[in-house]
Amino acid sequence: MIRAAALLGLALACALASPASAHTRSVSYSSWKLDARGADVQVRVPLLELSRLAFDPVLDVGSGGAAAEYLADHLTLRAGEHPCEPVEPPRAEPAPEGWAHFRWRVACPASGPRAIETDVLLDVAPSHLHFARVAGDGGGVRERVLTEAEPRWAFEAASGPGAADASAGTTLLGYIALGVEHIATGWDHLAFVLALLLLAGSLGEVAGLVTSFTVAHSVTLGLAVLGYARPDAAAVEALIGYSIALVAAENGWLLGGRGAAVPAVTALGTAGLALLAFFGVGAVGPFVLLGLALFAGCHFALLDRVARPARLRAAIAFAFGLVHGFGFAGVLAQMQLPTERLVAALFGFNLGVEIGQLAVVATAWPLLLWIARRSPERWQPRVAEVASAAICGLGLYWFLVRALGA
Repeated sequence: MIRAAALLGLALACALASPASAHTRSVSYSSWKLDARGADVQVRVPLLELSRLAFDPVLDVGSGGAAAEYLADHLTLRAGEHPCEPVEPPRAEPAPEGWAHFRWRVACPASGPRAIETDVLLDVAPSHLHFARVAGDGGGVRERVLTEAEPRWAFEAASGPGAADASAGTTLLGYIALGVEHIATGWDHLAFVLALLLLAGSLGEVAGLVTSFTVAHSVTLGLAVLGYARPDAAAVEALIGYSIALVAAENGWLLGGRGAAVPAVTALGTAGLALLAFFGVGAVGPFVLLGLALFAGCHFALLDRVARPARLRAAIAFAFGLVHGFGFAGVLAQMQLPTERLVAALFGFNLGVEIGQLAVVATAWPLLLWIARRSPERWQPRVAEVASAAICGLGLYWFLVRALGA
């Protein structure tokens, strides 16, 4: 039964993996320093996003070129009804690995309320988020999230009813909505939560799992956004995939009688990847992978000694929740928000993540409970086995693709 469930689950994983290959949102960032005559513009975009447009990372990005011209054409400042034109060709600036950074200046030929308009990447990624930050010219520092539904920010609105709301930066409610949307499209986070729920035997166990995961990712989300911790993003993404695969494999192991094969394959396979990492293969360091191999082996050994593993599963939810928190932080950490804006952004975004997460739990848990009560001997274990196998396949796919850079 376990073998059949695994084969079916892996087939489902292969079918689903391509459209859900990463949880990270399509994002870009701009900073505008205003003065009376125009603005200095800086734009940061992940190279992965520019690859959607088939730009060459050397010819089109490293020297400015076509990528810079595309951004200058699709991200504009307007004064009244007139666009502010670049006064010099956009140029590439030094950028962290995996990013492109461009700078240029625009001059506004006319006066009038100013606004930023963007359609950057919207033709290839309709869910793309652009974070615009405006400073200078006596207006303080403000930021706003621009989307396909709201691609224009009139930050110097004309006077009249509603002008203040139109020109304000993203509000607390806006960050809550961003958090809800982030978890709703974060397929790997949702897969991890579902893997935890599949074997939960009571509402108290569900509460323990969710609380452990929530506390942990709230801590690291705050640390990352406040700048106290900035782990490598590629490694974090890979470890999120590993966490999903490990918890789902643990489900199958518990359902299948706790044999020696699953712990051995998990620990030895991770150690094998650590050996490859010693030779420079992949995005995760060798000592991190060795630590994961030791962690996995010890975790399975502890689980094998207890009859009711609820507390250990809550502990692993906390441990991997720390990693997921760094994944959640990616959107906000790159915004470089001023101190006075951090609290509202961090609180609202985290609250939105929790609301979205609880909505998923409130939907999935009653359904799993209903299946368990209607058919505890037949359908409940089959659903848990097939779902765990599918989630394990997805987690393994995400981990290998992200860790090995495939």
